[in-house]
Amino acid sequence: MDRQGLADVIRRAQLLEPAALEALVDAYSGRVFGFVYRMIGSRDDAEDLVQEVFLRVTRMIGRYHDDGRFESWLFRIAANLVRDRARRFGRQPGRIDVQPAENSNGGGMDGFAGRNEAPGHALELGEDVSGLSAALGQLPAAEREVIMMRHYSDMSFKEIAEIMGTPLGTALARAHRGLQRLRELMTESVDTTTKLPGEVRS
Repeated sequence: MDRQGLADVIRRAQLLEPAALEALVDAYSGRVFGFVYRMIGSRDDAEDLVQEVFLRVTRMIGRYHDDGRFESWLFRIAANLVRDRARRFGRQPGRIDVQPAENSNGGGMDGFAGRNEAPGHALELGEDVSGLSAALGQLPAAEREVIMMRHYSDMSFKEIAEIMGTPLGTALARAHRGLQRLRELMTESVDTTTKLPGEVRS
């Protein structure tokens, strides 16, 4: 959907036209689901949360001022709901699914660093998808959130900073720390496998 088309849909959605609200859901639900699912690690819970995101969009869109940053506004709602859920349940996913989700337009981990890599660092992913899944689940929530938005929701660091309510430098620093920690966790996993070749892993 181009900028002018989106502006028209938003204007009609603000009048609560069902077709316009449905168009927003069709256009963005896949990316929102991909982000939410990989942040909380439960498909059923993610589907429920995505429904809540668009219920809030319906309730709040009349107050939205269209300044060309609708995606940032939408993903801020999704990120806030994810954080609220984390505070209520007080747990992180043990593993993050790094394969494309059925309801998501996002890809797998190919091209993880995206068009604008964190300064000086590109994650060498190799073939260890299982190790990467486990490592992502061990990251602090803020760092995991930046990485998920950057890769799976294809957002710029400027947009991510706006969504998270932080300076651009903070978003970049979280991405840098997150990618560095992923490397460390995956290296530790490889070292453990090498040192314990006879271990039977479930």
